Amino acid sequence: MIHELRIYRTLPGQMPRLLRRFNDHTLRIWERMGIRQAGFWTTLIGESNNDLFYLLAWESMAERETKWNAFMADPEWQEKRAESEAPGPILANVSSSFLAPTAFSSVK
Repeated sequence: MIHELRIYRTLPGQMPRLLRRFNDHTLRIWERMGIRQAGFWTTLIGESNNDLFYLLAWESMAERETKWNAFMADPEWQEKRAESEAPGPILANVSSSFLAPTAFSSVK
């Protein structure tokens, strides 16, 4: 199992729009495509309250490549993304890291 940590830094004041997009559209599209999320977090106390952190669970990098590319090309996703960004951009930056569990990790 591979976990992908994605960090979205929103532009100031845009976190509610990003959260609505995930809640109202993205998660349903992922479910249809077999993309498994392992959790979402916002910053309670820390460097920036403009950050959304989430984990995706993949069986392999090949699965990630196939499903993520299909998601990015999905017409419904492209439509909902464009609608959510019609008032203006939401994100300032996106980063992605692929994590492998240690031998002593409670998550495998």
